[in-house]
Amino acid sequence: MTPHNEAKKGEIAKKVLMPGDPMRAKYIAEKFLKDAKLVNNVRGMYAYTGTYEGTEITVMGSGMGIPSIGIYAYELFKFYDVREIIRIGSAGANDPSLKLLDVVLTNKVYSSSNFALDINQDDCHFVLPSLELNEKIIKTAKEKNIDLHVGMTNSSDVFDAYITDLNAYLNSLPEGILSTEMEAFALCYLAKMFDRKATCLMTIVDSKFTSEVVSSEQREKSLDTMIKLALDAIK
Repeated sequence: MTPHNEAKKGEIAKKVLMPGDPMRAKYIAEKFLKDAKLVNNVRGMYAYTGTYEGTEITVMGSGMGIPSIGIYAYELFKFYDVREIIRIGSAGANDPSLKLLDVVLTNKVYSSSNFALDINQDDCHFVLPSLELNEKIIKTAKEKNIDLHVGMTNSSDVFDAYITDLNAYLNSLPEGILSTEMEAFALCYLAKMFDRKATCLMTIVDSKFTSEVVSSEQREKSLDTMIKLALDAIK
């Protein structure tokens, strides 16, 4: 056990899905996993372990932002010997080609954060996800006829709606960024640090390029598509 995770050794599967919201972890466990058992509830950060089509999988919330997922992913890799983590979450569009509810897979992550410097004395601001996990996700998406967008992700330390001058911030980013979220950099960096596998799947829920509004039913269906894609790939 750790200060943030009460699960005993062996109660966390080697394969983990990480949504940001612990209530989404509960939803995934109840809807998609068989014989799901709650193995962590410290600070309300639910973790459930069950099986999906015969494969043992844990689904655990990460909280919001690089510091939060940095704690949970670090402990999963170091103390629970987790081998693979797929983050499944929401993101904003940086490219007008993306529409609301599109599913995006990162192939490179940028962040202006000093996470790598602080944790590992590494002045690093770009990190790659697992090529093997990405290939499995891309292959599964093709088999399931899921339209998957693949590109670079920005991990921000600040929720974009609260940035004083959003256009100035967006213009400061490297070229070629497809989407922005708040956790992928820490996850992928820690996977690199521990020689494990990680990547990030996202559903686009916000875009400055459209005034379109989506219903709660449409959003849930799209999130389920992303969740099922991650489960089918990681199994």
